[in-house]
Amino acid sequence: MDLAELRKIRRELHQIPELGFQEFKTHEYLLHYIHSIANDHVEVKTWKTGILVKVSGTKSKQLIGFRTDIDGLPIFEETGYDFASKHPGNMHACGHDFHMTIALGALKSVIEHRITDDVLFIFQPAEEGPGGALPLMLSDVFLEWYPDCIFALHIAPEYPVGTVASKTGLLFANTSELFINFKGKGGHAAYPHLSKDMAVAAGAFISHVQGIIARNLNPLDSAVITIGKMTSGHVQNAIAETARLEGTIRTLNPVVMSQVKELLQRLAKGFEIMHDCHIKLDYGSSYYQVYNDEQFVQRFKHVTKKIGIHYAEAKEAMTGEDFGFMLKDIPGFMFWLGVNSSYGLHHAKLKPREEALEVGVNTVIHMLRELSMEGKIS
Repeated sequence: MDLAELRKIRRELHQIPELGFQEFKTHEYLLHYIHSIANDHVEVKTWKTGILVKVSGTKSKQLIGFRTDIDGLPIFEETGYDFASKHPGNMHACGHDFHMTIALGALKSVIEHRITDDVLFIFQPAEEGPGGALPLMLSDVFLEWYPDCIFALHIAPEYPVGTVASKTGLLFANTSELFINFKGKGGHAAYPHLSKDMAVAAGAFISHVQGIIARNLNPLDSAVITIGKMTSGHVQNAIAETARLEGTIRTLNPVVMSQVKELLQRLAKGFEIMHDCHIKLDYGSSYYQVYNDEQFVQRFKHVTKKIGIHYAEAKEAMTGEDFGFMLKDIPGFMFWLGVNSSYGLHHAKLKPREEALEVGVNTVIHMLRELSMEGKIS
């Protein structure tokens, strides 16, 4: 598949970003394209808005998985593209339009030029939330086609086109959403002593949260708590009866994640007494760390050298990815694909260079062939 066709697919997908488990137009688009290139060696199954495509090999000893994510983000696009999102308020600001296009390009190549082993292409919904990887893995469809190994990619705005990056071991962090609801007693602003002000309670809670990291955890155990949103009250001259904080927790160790949540619970209990209120914590979606298998990363380095793609040694990041659930149970790895954008992931002006589409397809195809060369890895 040449760049012109890849660019066409990417731009069509870019215009229809949809949120997790609502990727109906995306699902329809992908299925239509997959069926247009399928032959007798291809089987297709669906799960919710996700799609699994298995291409049988010529003499298979294993099932190699390649996963892509398909959902968008609730962001108003500001790229200025003439092919910008047609769904106001939604955008492919994390590059999933790139991921899907690369997967389709690699799928077409494997269909036309079969490799030795079976290949499973996984078009997974809801990576951005509430998390599609774990429930997909528990589905009958996935259990029937359970890969022996698996890999995936993610675009990286900070790397130039023609560069890929990865590392052995931890690549992405453990992450968890964080929602904190405060319930007190509302009242007139002129009589604060008759009320329980939750704007005050929530504000004080924010300032104390950072002490969890600074004074309760080992300084060598990296962790981040971010409160990104606060809502409270309804009118300027009334005491706020409720407040809500929304944020995220990120750690480089799953044990530390548990410690942080326990400390948050203890802090909330103290604040309930201090402010005579009720506080409820909810952690929403939690993603497991992305941990790369050493032998797969070494083979990936070999592939990049063979095809003339520059390999850079990545550093671990506090980025979250629910592909971590797959790598927890299935050996494999994830890598960054350079796309050279001035704006980063989740930014309304993210503009990846489309030349990276060819690099991505070429890299995925050759990695599939590399993994198929020696049969099943034990």
